[in-house]
Amino acid sequence: MAQFTVRNLEEDVKTRLKRRAARHGFSMEEEVRQILRNAVNDEHVPAVELGSRIAARFAKTGLTQDLPELRGQAVQPLSFER
Repeated sequence: MAQFTVRNLEEDVKTRLKRRAARHGFSMEEEVRQILRNAVNDEHVPAVELGSRIAARFAKTGLTQDLPELRGQAVQPLSFER
């Protein structure tokens, strides 16, 4: 098993980590192990692209037509004047 030391950890982070470990019934060391395991396991989950996330958010609103691709176009500021 590997070991490493974390230096210069803020007291606030350490305190919150201890509380989190207590809530889960773990030692602080085991809590850190769990956090690290979960962090590296998430790397294998493919990231959902922004357009897909936006489409999913508005899927229940009845929007059925495709939205135009805006990549590479100049940004136009909104005007609220008539």
